[in-house]
Amino acid sequence: MKKTTILMIFLAFVACKQSPKKEQVEVPQPVEEVTNKASYPENLSKVFEAHGGLELWKSMRTLSFVLPNPEAPETHTVDLWSRKDRVDTEKYSMGFDGEKAWLLDPGKNYKGDAAFYHNLMFYFYGMPFVLADEGIVYGHAEDLIYEGKHYPGIKISYNVGVGASSKDEYFIHFDPETYQMAWLGYTVTYRTGESSDNFRWIRYGDWQSLNGVMLPKAITWHNYEGRNILDPRNTVTFDEASLSNEPKSDGFYDKPEGAELVEIKKS
Repeated sequence: MKKTTILMIFLAFVACKQSPKKEQVEVPQPVEEVTNKASYPENLSKVFEAHGGLELWKSMRTLSFVLPNPEAPETHTVDLWSRKDRVDTEKYSMGFDGEKAWLLDPGKNYKGDAAFYHNLMFYFYGMPFVLADEGIVYGHAEDLIYEGKHYPGIKISYNVGVGASSKDEYFIHFDPETYQMAWLGYTVTYRTGESSDNFRWIRYGDWQSLNGVMLPKAITWHNYEGRNILDPRNTVTFDEASLSNEPKSDGFYDKPEGAELVEIKKS
């Protein structure tokens, strides 16, 4: 996998543009790499196994899901090997062609930051497997306690120079009985470049099996005070999810005619 950050700030990464010919004969080399579990903390390896295993995840090629936004449902599609992606709605489309992010919006309907958003939800959805990215430093995290239950955790940070912001930090907490992922804590530092101790918390617990891989059916952000997690705030569901070992057709992720290249907006 290319070096990346994950989640909200997990969008920038180093990716190689592949020619159509190479794409047709590409061999899933990462499958061999992830069989070496010594690369990951023991508990994180158990989390991966509880969700179907990294080897199975790495054998898959195309991931797709729909965010059922009332005004503009979004179909997200990702090539898991190259990390090319695209988001399609009735009014606009955006994506990443392997080198640059693009936006096709003839009606000027999209008001957000396409370069920031195009793969944002993939990183939320791809948990816990995106935590196997290169350049990650794993550490110990104190238990997270919610409604009297203790959830052991692993701290995720990055080597200097990795991704869009090496100061990003994350915490994954898992159920001690099933080893399924239960919580994600993360900071939002990308636009400031400054470290932060303000962690936001997402609950993971509604899972679905896609070809043997356990991925979220819905995730819920909670209100919080530090590490004290409060009531649920909002839930995002992932509809019509699919996971396949078949790639999309050549050119699927390419910048369409009339689309514009986009750069991340600075705050």
